[in-house]
This record gives sequence, C-alpha cells and structure tokens, in this order.
Amino acid sequence: MADTTETRDDGADVPSEAESEALARALSSPLRLRMLRLCAWEARTNKELADLLEVNPGTMLHHVRTLVDTGLLAAEPARAGARGAREVPYRATGRSWRAPRVPNQSIVLLETMRQQIVGVDPADIETTWLGLRLNQEHVDELRDRLYGLLEEFKQRGPDVDGETFSLVTVLHPDLNPPAP
Repeated sequence: MADTTETRDDGADVPSEAESEALARALSSPLRLRMLRLCAWEARTNKELADLLEVNPGTMLHHVRTLVDTGLLAAEPARAGARGAREVPYRATGRSWRAPRVPNQSIVLLETMRQQIVGVDPADIETTWLGLRLNQEHVDELRDRLYGLLEEFKQRGPDVDGETFSLVTVLHPDLNPPAP
C-alpha cells in the first residue's frame, strides 16, 4: 500500500482515499489490534499468533494477510520452525499509530482493551476517572498534551529490561453534566 498522495508536516505519508478505507477496515477488528500489540516488540509467526489468541491458524492467516497488505505488519526473513518447516515471522510496523481515525475506532479500542484485561488480576489494573469542565481551548490543550506525552514515550522505544504494559485514555463529552 504505497499509494500516498501527500506528506504531512511531520514527514508522515497521508494515505489516499482507497488506502484510508483499507486501513480503516484493517483496524476495525479487536483481534487484529491485539495481533499488532503482540507483534510490537517481537516478530511472531501465524501459528504463534493463532496459539496466543486461541484462533484457528487458517482464520489467523486471513488476518495476518490483511495487516500485511495494509502495511501494518511486515514479514521478516523466514526461519525454520520446530519441525523444520519454513515459518515467516511478522512484526508490527507502527503504522497504526499514525493511521487516520475511523468512525468506530473508540468502540473498537475499548472492546480490544476489554478483551486484553480478561484474566488480569483486578488489583493490577489502575484506573482513573476525572470529570472536567473545560472550554474548547483547554480541551484542545489537554488533548495536545496527552498526545504529546504518549508520542514521547512511543518515540523512546522499548526498554530492554522492561515489562509490557497497556495504556488507554478516553476523553469524551460527559452526557451527565452537573447542574449549572
């Protein structure tokens, strides 16, 4: 998917309309988002992904191909598997971080997060919920500062001695505002 029409100020490619639609479809699946997370720090084969996510390898191959076709996963050199069979490991490209927003992205991310925490000890999950009353200027400032902090940590790359964590932030209009 190299059909881009322009480049943003930060150097990232702006996808064409067709490419944006393909990215939106690829990123509309919690399973595919979980695959990208699993391939973020180490390359994994179709079989490894299928085993980790408890999915049929044939079904997993369809999802792997979707992510490869959109440039969200990249194949690494083939390697010999446990029985000598040729296996292709895949690594996430990080392209999803800069992908265009899709209409149901927030719902898909929340469902993905819900799936990710199944089996996690509730004592190990830290949550914060804060009600704010902000004008548009301050909402924009909050959004920019949150994104800037996340971008800073993403750019650092993984700590060699680090453990994996997941972070989800949700900023939304409150449909139950306090009385004026």
